[in-house]
Amino acid sequence: MLELIPSLGRRKNLRVLCVGAHCDDIEIGCGATLLRLAESFRLDVTWLTLCSTAQREAEARASAALFLKAARTQQVLIEAFRDGFLPAQWAVAKEAFEALKRLPDPDLVLTHEPGDRHQDHRIVSELTWNTFRDHLILEYEIPKYDGGLGQPNLYVPVSRAVAERKARHLLAAYSSQKRKRWFSSETFLALMRVRGVECNARDGYAEAFHARKLVL
Repeated sequence: MLELIPSLGRRKNLRVLCVGAHCDDIEIGCGATLLRLAESFRLDVTWLTLCSTAQREAEARASAALFLKAARTQQVLIEAFRDGFLPAQWAVAKEAFEALKRLPDPDLVLTHEPGDRHQDHRIVSELTWNTFRDHLILEYEIPKYDGGLGQPNLYVPVSRAVAERKARHLLAAYSSQKRKRWFSSETFLALMRVRGVECNARDGYAEAFHARKLVL
């Protein structure tokens, strides 16, 4: 498979902005990618979740601590917007994104993809593109009852150990989600296995993204 930027590995520092509509979205969508990047770079990570409750905020912070353990710096921002109602809270959500402009400029932004069938996910994607118009934005995918998985065009191969660590961290942090039938190691590993097949990953696992705009 073609590596778009072979020289990226020569860099040492990487500023990453992760944006998710709900607690656990970031980890499900790009958790393994963050774990892999931390193996090669000194990561400075800003982590923004829009919709949360007090219980889920505690879980999200515990999860971020697991996924960002190897990062050089981390800033975890958890907002308290109502789950499922983000389109109706567009203006105040926009303010949360505008505040991100006061932080160091990210090298990489990870967010939802705009074709996602969940309304909150679509709004987060739209606001990300509104806010960061001249940045490298990769859009992750979330498995859900609604379906909607598409054909991504950018892959991040990961080792089996990293894939399994992602699943363990999710289950360890989000006890409130374990009653949901889909929230399982099998789900997380299955999607990474399929994406690993598509990109011929050495260990057979990968996370996949939609890359709408790239500059070579």
